[in-house]
Amino acid sequence: MNTLDIAAPQLAVLYGLCLLPVGVLWLVGLRLGRDIFIGVVRMSVQLALVGFYLKTLFTLNNPWLNALWILVMLVVADLSIIQRAGLRARFFALSTLVAVTVSTLLSTFYLVVLVIRPELFYDARYLVPLAGMVLGNCQQGNVIALERFYAALRRNELEYQTFLLLGASRWEAVLPYYRTAVKAAISPTLANMTTMGLVSLPGMMTGQILGGSEPWLAVKYQIAIMVGIFASTTLACAINLRLSMRMAFNGYDVLKGEVFAGK
Repeated sequence: MNTLDIAAPQLAVLYGLCLLPVGVLWLVGLRLGRDIFIGVVRMSVQLALVGFYLKTLFTLNNPWLNALWILVMLVVADLSIIQRAGLRARFFALSTLVAVTVSTLLSTFYLVVLVIRPELFYDARYLVPLAGMVLGNCQQGNVIALERFYAALRRNELEYQTFLLLGASRWEAVLPYYRTAVKAAISPTLANMTTMGLVSLPGMMTGQILGGSEPWLAVKYQIAIMVGIFASTTLACAINLRLSMRMAFNGYDVLKGEVFAGK
């Protein structure tokens, strides 16, 4: 069964749906029409360009091109995480890139090589979408982890310094904030997993069903990707916070004020 195409006239009708939230926001005094317009246009252009590129990527199926595309995704995600967490890239770019790269590639290759097992392990049709889904969720988790951890340390600096004065090591002093940040980062994924299938029908599963796959096959793929996302997000957040502390504190275990954007 072929998926029904969305023709250009129907696509134009689709954009009309954006008028509804714009009108609601305008009624409550939020003039966000320009921001919404820019967001929708950027999303459309970016996805259109990616669509053309992925078609070429799938046709060529070259391992080096596939690796290059994943590298681009990792770098963009790295910079986006730091910016959205309100931190400076020169302090956290490397630690975040290492953590996200290790966790994303580990989960993705685990899924591709050991679970799905296509004929070619670098098959773009499996490798690129899976890496994108794992990385996208990993990105959200790392934004939460970094923002919560360093905001909490900044807000409770006197408490943190008290721990140090009482003889605690840096790790012992930051451990309560570390635990809170990691828990906050993985909570959305856990909540999503708990209610999946009852409250919501996941995007990957829906896409496969619309594409003609059997529901049970779509279920198995959805379970696989959710396990991969959970493992990758948890691992990336745990590693990222530990690595980032090497650059965030001075030799006296004092948090550097310049690590925050705007300082």
